[in-house]
Amino acid sequence: MHPFKHMNGYFGIKKMKLKNKNIILLIIGILFLIGIVSLIATQESGGGSKSTAYSAGALTAPERIFDFSTISMKNGTVSHRFEVQNDGEEPVVIEKVYTSCMCTVASVIDSDGKTYGEFGMPGHSGPSRTRIEVAPGKKAIVEAVFDPAAHGPSGVGLAQRSIYLETNSAASPKLELAFQAMVTR
Repeated sequence: MHPFKHMNGYFGIKKMKLKNKNIILLIIGILFLIGIVSLIATQESGGGSKSTAYSAGALTAPERIFDFSTISMKNGTVSHRFEVQNDGEEPVVIEKVYTSCMCTVASVIDSDGKTYGEFGMPGHSGPSRTRIEVAPGKKAIVEAVFDPAAHGPSGVGLAQRSIYLETNSAASPKLELAFQAMVTR
């Protein structure tokens, strides 16, 4: 009998315990990383405890549709400012702003002159979640910027696009502002 043969069994068990310990640590590490990624994703998507109570107020817009008429791709972007107002007696919070197409971006200017955004089409630009409070009787400006050349030469003809504001208003939670343009080369 080899003098250290009985030790091989001991070291074999020790190696097996070490492998099991490494596997357990690896699983714990992966679960920890998944937890961190989930936490970050929840915070970036606006999830969590930031929910806003419903408001009895509502945003209205005297002009909900604008016509640029005929515009040329070669002249570059065009913009239009829509005015929205809180006609209620409670503040309204704009929670999300997005557009119907990647050729259009929007920003919101509050009554103090602070600009929020550039908001675009979901999945093609930065986050659309925001928190812009419009006090009772106050106004905000929604500026839409349209790039007629964004779709290339095949983008000629009638273009109709929308900007959406999602709010905490119980009466009117979503406001759509729209424009159209006849695009030429």
